[in-house]
Amino acid sequence: MVATNLKAETMKLMEKRSGIEVEMNVIIERLCQPGGPGLSGNLVDSEGFPRTDIDIPTVRADRHRLAELRNDHKDITEKMSQNIELLHSAKHTIATSSVKDSGAGMSVSLDNSVAIDASSAVDANFDIGRPFAIVDEITELSPAAEDGLQLGDQILKFGNVERGENLLQRLAAEAQQKQGEAVPLVVSRQGSLINLTVTPRTWSGRGLLGCHFRIL
Repeated sequence: MVATNLKAETMKLMEKRSGIEVEMNVIIERLCQPGGPGLSGNLVDSEGFPRTDIDIPTVRADRHRLAELRNDHKDITEKMSQNIELLHSAKHTIATSSVKDSGAGMSVSLDNSVAIDASSAVDANFDIGRPFAIVDEITELSPAAEDGLQLGDQILKFGNVERGENLLQRLAAEAQQKQGEAVPLVVSRQGSLINLTVTPRTWSGRGLLGCHFRIL
């Protein structure tokens, strides 16, 4: 029953995280629209005066809200990871107990069976639902844009790169090593998992992809 409760809690967390991602995407698109200030662009002109082409209070409010959402997203993702680890541990314990019980001629209880099924479902649904980076900038007509990557996409896998240390360096190295080759990606977009391929290549702009990843 513990596993069933953890699964239900994790599913609620996933729904909440999806809602946060939708709101984050709306803010990112608003800030990064053509002529917009971007996520960290200057709010003053070249002479040091407040820009007159943007609504500065609104931009500041959007940036502040985005920072709050990112913190909430990080906290929820960490809680989901903790739940998944607990479920994996419970599954291993139950499986070991089941083998011992069977060897002694005892039957496995219904509660144990439900717990195993629940943890297996979480294995399938949540193990891959742990993004490590988000696309917070993308240039029009760039390789990333032309190959289907979108602003706000959350990266779960980029070629051989998944979670771990030194992610920015590893992402850059992966793009450099795979220049001219199709690199498989798994992204989360508004709560749905999507498989893409992006080909790092030279173009008229900077970099091989023309986008920026922010580590979560």
